[in-house]
Amino acid sequence: MISANGVTLRIGKKALFEDVNIKFTEGNCYGIIGANGAGKSTFLRILSGKLEPTNGSVSITPGQRLSVLEQDHNKYDDQVVLDAVMQGNPRLFEVMKEKEEIYAKTDFTDEDGEKAAELESEFAEMNGWEAESDAASLLNGLGIGDELHYEQVGHLSGPEKVKVLLARALFGNPDILLMDEPTNHLDLAAIDWLEEWLINFENTVIVVSHDRYFLNKVCTAIADVDYNKIQLYSGNYDFWYESSQLMVRQMKEANRKKEEKIKELQEFISRFAANASKSKQATSRKRALEKIELEEIKPSSRKYPFIDFRPEREIGNDLLFVKDLTKTVNGVKVLDHVTFTLNREDKVAFVGGDELAKTTLFQILMGEMEPDEGSYKWGVTTSRAYFPKDNSYEFNQDIRIYDWLQGYSPIKDITYVRGFLGRMLFAGEDGEKIVRVLSGGEKVRCILSKMMISGANVLIFDEPTNHLDMESITALNQGMTKFPGAILFACRDHQLVQTTANRIIEFVNGSIIDKITTYDEYLASDEMAMKRQVYTLSEEVESEKSKETEE
Repeated sequence: MISANGVTLRIGKKALFEDVNIKFTEGNCYGIIGANGAGKSTFLRILSGKLEPTNGSVSITPGQRLSVLEQDHNKYDDQVVLDAVMQGNPRLFEVMKEKEEIYAKTDFTDEDGEKAAELESEFAEMNGWEAESDAASLLNGLGIGDELHYEQVGHLSGPEKVKVLLARALFGNPDILLMDEPTNHLDLAAIDWLEEWLINFENTVIVVSHDRYFLNKVCTAIADVDYNKIQLYSGNYDFWYESSQLMVRQMKEANRKKEEKIKELQEFISRFAANASKSKQATSRKRALEKIELEEIKPSSRKYPFIDFRPEREIGNDLLFVKDLTKTVNGVKVLDHVTFTLNREDKVAFVGGDELAKTTLFQILMGEMEPDEGSYKWGVTTSRAYFPKDNSYEFNQDIRIYDWLQGYSPIKDITYVRGFLGRMLFAGEDGEKIVRVLSGGEKVRCILSKMMISGANVLIFDEPTNHLDMESITALNQGMTKFPGAILFACRDHQLVQTTANRIIEFVNGSIIDKITTYDEYLASDEMAMKRQVYTLSEEVESEKSKETEE
């Protein structure tokens, strides 16, 4: 068990949270939620011991091991993948190395023998003989194949490094597991595997996440960071949402009834205060009036943007024709004769672990990159708006947000531009910010403003939920769902994909599987599982052929 006892954190004069008292018990998965800047990650750092609170303390049951998901993706670049994972249990890895050093001695003494026996006993108690296979199992579950287990972490791609760090955190059955945004940079298959792993995990999990589906699936309780407090709710994210909304409604209804009672008492007192026969009743009502206290309904730190994509022109029947698109990037064929047609009501989710294939396709379709082979053609009635995964190049300017968006607006009136920024929470002085210094979430909201103001009838999104808080993701989800045009998108948010997409295209070894279906139906499809197996077997056959040729 881990508990926060009277924890308060102040940054300058501002209190992120005050007098927090929470116990996190074994067998539960706690989701920490709240608006950006509310203090979710900060609270996790306090629980991990990496940050001292202003007041209060954190206590952990003696003897329990705490594991934290590391955020520095390059921290273990000089280590072998399996070693980096097994070091997630520091004492176990230390015992392994001590044993190796003793057995490597040429002058093995009786004292060495006794020490080795002690280490072997401790090693067995920690299930050390299964350590390497357990680490390999975690890596394989997350999509890091055997061929990478003895590579240096520094040789892996960014998403692969994230998976190694996650496997490291999960390794060795920790008593308490702390994770900040564990689904970031994971493909949907890896997220699905992690969900099942956490559901079966019997110890304590505390996780910060903006993924609503993930929180609904794995959490048994929600810790809500808001109003400078952290309130604990039983149940998953949806249960928290209903409960919190119900509490606010009940408080407002109670206040409404009290206000009616106050008005009634005030009217009586006003009418009969000077009436001698009614003076006692008026005095009694004065006392009753003094006792009535309205509930204080503090403003929430949560703010919901309004995302509404309205096409200026109705889309025609001919949208997009893609034929035999092929592209090799850094020696790897990421697109292999990709062919599909986009229809006017299609909202297509591109899924699969190959992020580069999705980004490459979108860049080609937006004219930012040329294919090696094949062709594509947009319909004459189409206009496109694009959300790139890497949007940093858009903001290398020392201009205000208003001026930045005005440059993309078909109507140059500043009031018109301010309206779009206001919807995205850039009201008043916020619109005066210089774009170069914006946070990741602010940049995303700027790009979404640009897409809204464009009036495009085809939208292309490459991982738009990165850096967004739960409220912005919810607003984006609603905006995409009700958009009357066509959408091509890649996204790791399961709920957004499930509620938006009516067609799924999965990249497998550069080629695609294309199916008219929802995402959940696609995942449950036996046909899709068989197709993936065929691709895998075909890849293995090609690999064996290559080996035979080399021999």
